[in-house]
Amino acid sequence: MKSERTLYYGGQAVIEGVMIRGPHSVAVACRRPDGDIAVRGEALGDVYSGPRRIPFVRGVIVLGETLALGMRSLIFSSNVALGEEEKEISPAAVIGMGLTALALVAVLFFAGPVLLTSWLEDRIESSVAVVTIEGLVRLAILLAYVGLIGLVPDIRRVYAYHGAEHKCIHALEAGDPLEPPSVQRHPTAHVRCGTSFLLTVVVVSVVVFAVLGSPDLWLRIVSRLVLIPVIAALAYELIRLGGRFYGNRVARVLMWPNLALQRLTTRQPDDLQVEVALRALREVMAQEEARDEAKDKVAGRSPGG
Repeated sequence: MKSERTLYYGGQAVIEGVMIRGPHSVAVACRRPDGDIAVRGEALGDVYSGPRRIPFVRGVIVLGETLALGMRSLIFSSNVALGEEEKEISPAAVIGMGLTALALVAVLFFAGPVLLTSWLEDRIESSVAVVTIEGLVRLAILLAYVGLIGLVPDIRRVYAYHGAEHKCIHALEAGDPLEPPSVQRHPTAHVRCGTSFLLTVVVVSVVVFAVLGSPDLWLRIVSRLVLIPVIAALAYELIRLGGRFYGNRVARVLMWPNLALQRLTTRQPDDLQVEVALRALREVMAQEEARDEAKDKVAGRSPGG
């Protein structure tokens, strides 16, 4: 039986590397131009670990966390590629990039489809049908985006590192040796992938927006933006349920579209890319183990411990 602790491991691909996040720590490993591997690890504050236990609240926390940690990891990987890995990462730069990315997502994937389908209001009487078409437009934008950027050679390598990250998490959860030969036997798709989260967001948005009906255009646009945290929270809980009950046949059927979509965002990695992902995973596991040991020592010295 998998432990709850194991379920908290995840990550994402960056430039020539992988970021892995544990319950209380994060690590990024990237391949340097000279072939060596640069590693950066750090402990996470309570803002990342504490609220993640609260249902529905944790979905919003994960959304912000993904932006913050993802941007920091991306900046580090860019610096490694340029040979400037010791360069300090400015918090202002991370916040600025994160807010910019969030604004682009809000406009492109939420407000944009409303504007593109607004003319249907006068031609289709069913508000549910209009919202469904809006959701299909949102899905088409998502598919076009991940598919087109995947044609760029550098992004294809990022997608391969994405596959390496998934394979390592699979191996960890299966209890297999964390070595390239055994890791490579696992699939590149994973039920808790961020791509799965995006697709689930699209599906949940159709249901939520259908409940709202068809208010004035300006109010529809505002509602799409304001409800992003709510939709993210609902989508995250569904992803967690899917991962928890993935052994169930019904859950597998429901999660199949999420796994199928990952064919666009993952590629088969080579052993060198898997080696980088494993380096990040081992670093996080070492940090988690050191934290647990330190916590046990403190507990052993406390009165009644």
